[in-house]
Amino acid sequence: MRNRLLNRFRGGVRWLRRRLGRAIRGGRLRLEETTTLVHVSILLFVPVVVGLLTYLSTQLDYLSFFLFPPLAAGTYALFANPEHEAASPVRFVAGLTAGAVCAWIAVGVAVVVIYPDQPAAAIEVDAPGAAFAVFLTGVVTWALDIEEAAAFSTALLGLLVDPVRQASFVASVFVSSTLVATVFAVWRQRFYKQRARYLYASTTGADNVLVPIRGDPVEATTMIAGRIAAAHDAGKVVLLDVVEEDSVATAERALLGNGADTETAVDADADAGGGGAAPALEATVADLEQLADRVETVLDVPCEVIVAPSGGSPATTVRRVADEANCDLIAAPYETEDGEVTPYVERLLAARMDVLVHRSCDGRTDWRRITVPVRRAGDTAHAMIDFACRLAGDIGRVSVAHCIDAEAQRRTADEMLANLAETPDCDIETRVPKASIERFLRQVAPATDLVVVGASRDRSTASRLVSPPTFERIDDLDTDLAIVAHR
Repeated sequence: MRNRLLNRFRGGVRWLRRRLGRAIRGGRLRLEETTTLVHVSILLFVPVVVGLLTYLSTQLDYLSFFLFPPLAAGTYALFANPEHEAASPVRFVAGLTAGAVCAWIAVGVAVVVIYPDQPAAAIEVDAPGAAFAVFLTGVVTWALDIEEAAAFSTALLGLLVDPVRQASFVASVFVSSTLVATVFAVWRQRFYKQRARYLYASTTGADNVLVPIRGDPVEATTMIAGRIAAAHDAGKVVLLDVVEEDSVATAERALLGNGADTETAVDADADAGGGGAAPALEATVADLEQLADRVETVLDVPCEVIVAPSGGSPATTVRRVADEANCDLIAAPYETEDGEVTPYVERLLAARMDVLVHRSCDGRTDWRRITVPVRRAGDTAHAMIDFACRLAGDIGRVSVAHCIDAEAQRRTADEMLANLAETPDCDIETRVPKASIERFLRQVAPATDLVVVGASRDRSTASRLVSPPTFERIDDLDTDLAIVAHR
């Protein structure tokens, strides 16, 4: 009985950990969407800023609590639209301060013109005074191009302030709005514009790229790996040759050594039962060295060669070597068998690390016109765009697209693509075609060097049977194809 209860308790703990893990992963994926990040920032920063100002108002006499409603509204507008042209700290401060100054002027005019014989404390807010304050605010903000909706609220609230305290009210507006603008500017520059550094591992990863030597042509896949690695100063390419026998691996390693002991290599090969295979082994090693030399010469990227026995499962060996060699991306050639993707490629795409499977169309080794169709915003989309920008370089062109079924979806798609295009440090064209993904890619393929698509890891087997992955539906595309699976 005790063991049964203990097993149930352990099972409950495992279930809770799984649910918690899914919730954390789901929350992180949601946070990677710019709109979610903005809403979370609003929930965190706006209350903190307003609370800080409230505290300061209780400590400083000249800091008026009157300005808090327009200040809170203006703060929300800043954080909610950080990329909008009106989301300028200077415009924000100038607009609110201009509204306060206009209220001061309106009250001064009322004191001199309308109530010349009454004490300042007896002046009341009237309709002409409110209209004049709003009119003056509109004229000033329009003339100075500092239109700020909250400025009109500040102008109206300023009419409620005692005329003798108008100067301190203007000062409090300036100080408070400057504090808010400073917090916003720091948040936007240090976090929002740098969100890729904190949220998207793809922009800091893929420095060391592992290339399994399988299929043909390997050179094209090796060069795509080299160009991705070359985008970062610490990048490196690792060529992996997976062989069947341990003795063959030993012989190949001996030949790969500087001034290798060829006699030892031949003896090891003979022990493996392949006494006449030494020339073929030497040819394989020569090809590997030539390929590594080409990567280092053309791309100026360090390139290493590793030989490993398969141990029964090449895909498992590739994943193990990638982990041991501290590689954060596997770039493998595309393989099919009887028109279907091979189990080897499927196992690689299922690996819990970044994988890029490259299908070469004509042996191209330079990609300047790249199209990246995305299904939704998220880590995989950012990884695809990041790889595309690395491959395109400074003179290439990257086009990010999202296909829609109806015009009603266009605005949402435009916003999503705009948020995706803001993150990387390269020029990106966004496209929202009203067409199926297959039709769109076949249309752009003749003018495209490479199409980068994602490989979803969260779809069920039934879902894949009903609707095959995109890369399987465009297998006949007349251009290079890169399939990205992001961890």
